[in-house]
Amino acid sequence: MLSKQLLRSGTSLGANVEEASAAQSRNDFLAKMSIASKEARETKYWLRLLQESKIVDIDATSQLTDIDELIRILTSIVKTTRLKE
Repeated sequence: MLSKQLLRSGTSLGANVEEASAAQSRNDFLAKMSIASKEARETKYWLRLLQESKIVDIDATSQLTDIDELIRILTSIVKTTRLKE
């Protein structure tokens, strides 16, 4: 189901950011934030698919805007962290 996939990727995104905040090393932090970035992209995919499939009558425009901003933030964090290595 699309909703279950969306729930999994969305909650995984948050869990990985939370784990990154308690990282034991820069590499651990980078790994968790990289996973969060990938999960954000997956979440965007499921949101788009849910909206475009017309399975339910939903306007996910606001959520897609929010996830795009999260993707930009996470990408910036990952790139900046890699540059400091």
